[in-house]
Amino acid sequence: MSFTKHYVLAAGGTGGHMIPAYALAKELVSRGHRVALITDERGEKIPGMVDDGQAHILPAGRITKDPRGWLSGARAIMKGRSMALQLYKTFEPSAVIGFGGYPAFPALLAANRNKIPTIVHEQNAVLGRVNRLAARTVNAIATSYPDILKLKPKHVHKVHLVGNPVREEVIALRDEPYPPLAEEGIFRVLVTGGSQGATILSDIVPDALAMLPVHLRRRLQVTQQCREQDIEKVRAKYLEHDIPAELATYLPDLPQRLGWSHLVISRAGASTIAELTTAGRPAILIPLPIATDDHQSYNVKEMVAAGGARAIAQPHFTAKELAKQMQKMALGPGALENAARFARKCGRPDAVGDLADLVESIGTSPLSKTLKVKDQSNSLATSGREALAQDNVG
Repeated sequence: MSFTKHYVLAAGGTGGHMIPAYALAKELVSRGHRVALITDERGEKIPGMVDDGQAHILPAGRITKDPRGWLSGARAIMKGRSMALQLYKTFEPSAVIGFGGYPAFPALLAANRNKIPTIVHEQNAVLGRVNRLAARTVNAIATSYPDILKLKPKHVHKVHLVGNPVREEVIALRDEPYPPLAEEGIFRVLVTGGSQGATILSDIVPDALAMLPVHLRRRLQVTQQCREQDIEKVRAKYLEHDIPAELATYLPDLPQRLGWSHLVISRAGASTIAELTTAGRPAILIPLPIATDDHQSYNVKEMVAAGGARAIAQPHFTAKELAKQMQKMALGPGALENAARFARKCGRPDAVGDLADLVESIGTSPLSKTLKVKDQSNSLATSGREALAQDNVG
């Protein structure tokens, strides 16, 4: 088989960077291209690379605020740049695509050195540090949200709104209806804190569910991801409250669980938001306050404004507040079904195809047309949803 073009994908070693990189790799290979991946040791351990795809480990040099680390960080970056240049001699990429994270930076520097076209993809609503550093020289900036913070006005003309690629199993949920929710039927709640879980969800959620009115509480069926050190404590709480719950440290069938769920309680990572909006599932979101540039607090804004989610800042995240927000979402006739529909309107299920189109167009003139934000005025304009957006960010 002859390959049309070669592409290098460079991503930091977290699921938030690797999942969209893997999704793009699969799409490009399906179009007849060949891909190589640049990442760090953490990223190499995350499953999902396409068959026959090359994986290359580069040093992840970091430039921190502490000047004492600048020299070692710069040395690692330059070593990574040299290693990337060696790869480019043999692989000869048509373009290099960065997904953020420190391993992407030397790969992009090497591409600039060899005048190879570059694109960065930003998963969050705040442009990440590496993508900010690269914004001046890249050919295009692919974004997941219509409004991006930390983006300099002089770089706005490079922006293409594509969305955040998600797994095929999640895209398939878009064609399935929201699970029937009869007045006396089972009410399925999915609780997840990202790849590592979240202790605060283990501490708060069981007690919050116990505070719900009896007619709602007795219908609950909970699936919760927990940290290993928390799981027995959480199990004891659910037994004490007589709430059926399935607990696990890892949910390999998460897309299937998402498909069954009537409500999701979770952190607000970019991949989580993308999956919720692609599948069309309402959520109560608790942004991680220590996330870089507080990006999770900005990730929730589009979904909250549309009426598909409620957000609770962690300092205000108590059992009483969560129970109150759940009742507001679940007790009104058709409220959860409406919230699911509003969440779905924020989804961008064609993200991986649109990103691949942009990648294939790099080096041509002009680049693939900037994708416009679809008119969502119908989903945002009603006073009820405006009120919802205002009262649930506390």
